[in-house]
Amino acid sequence: MSITLVLIIMTGLISFQAFSNPEMRAKLLFVPTSIKYSKQWYRFLSAGLIHADWMHLAVNMIVLYQFGEFVEQMFNTLFGPLEGRLVFLLFYLSAIVAASFPSYLRHQDNYGYAALGASGATSALVFAFIFFNPWQWFSIPPLPAILFGVIFLFYSSYMDKRGNDNIGHFEHFWGAVYGFAFMLAIAIFVKPGLLGLFFSRLLGGPGSSGS
Repeated sequence: MSITLVLIIMTGLISFQAFSNPEMRAKLLFVPTSIKYSKQWYRFLSAGLIHADWMHLAVNMIVLYQFGEFVEQMFNTLFGPLEGRLVFLLFYLSAIVAASFPSYLRHQDNYGYAALGASGATSALVFAFIFFNPWQWFSIPPLPAILFGVIFLFYSSYMDKRGNDNIGHFEHFWGAVYGFAFMLAIAIFVKPGLLGLFFSRLLGGPGSSGS
């Protein structure tokens, strides 16, 4: 069984339990003031394992499955089956934390702020995919991956500044940035050949991407 499927099952079970257990949900929520003043550091990670409702859970798990399986396989190819799975797990879990950390800095004294969900980590997966396949055509929306990525970043930044809905656009933005930065770090410091592959596919235009 892939690490992606393990994460989906684990997140689904924990989210399902939290749906009917408000006390459990409250303990797992991302609450910056609880992290700062009560030192409940685990909330950086635990909030990525719970969701607001079934729709929220379903969307994130679909994205996790679609892009997680691909990214996990790429890590397996780069590092080997065991190391690749461990790197993928590290990537996903660290993305949950990294996507939330800017929100912690912004809301660390805001007692009315709380958040939940794996959207930051799934955004990171999408942008890791874009690194490997910048010109892959997305069906929803019907755009090449690299163009979707640019629009996604601008949209997330714009909607975050508007602040008129309950969607974590700030976390989406920083999760996406982290996902791409993580791949760049691997390409620069661990697998230099990967950087050349990225630029060759990017500059090659549509039709240059591959799995």
